Amino acid sequence: MKMTPQYIEAQRNMQPGVISLVGFLGNDARNLLEIITADEREMAALGLDFQEVAEWLKKMMQEAEKGLGEPVVFDKWEVQLFEARGFIPCPFKDGIFQKRTMQVKRLNKELTPSVSELSIHLLEKHHFLQGKGSPFRIEPRVLKELME
Repeated sequence: MKMTPQYIEAQRNMQPGVISLVGFLGNDARNLLEIITADEREMAALGLDFQEVAEWLKKMMQEAEKGLGEPVVFDKWEVQLFEARGFIPCPFKDGIFQKRTMQVKRLNKELTPSVSELSIHLLEKHHFLQGKGSPFRIEPRVLKELME
């Protein structure tokens, strides 16, 4: 598939220093559409649905809010919310999100990915899990193991 003007602009916005200091692509040399397509394939192979994963992450974020910055144990997970002042826009220009990051830990496992409100939006609306090497990259296999 060919990169549309919307994807070209979004990829430009994802470069380091445009919206965030480190950007959204990490050290991934693939273009935005290639990253999304590969992640869609991997999510499907793992039996993960983008909408269901986003809803689950939103639920975890709601549980984390209850801790007011302290860790909260919820069922099989420990979640903690970190807040910074300010907002960050979506690189696709379809929303502005609070600078909030949640760490989700599956109890009895060494998984503790960091997920932001913007990360959840990018996953849900754009099927974008960020580029390899990005600090907020959400690996599909990690999601699968985290949610099991």
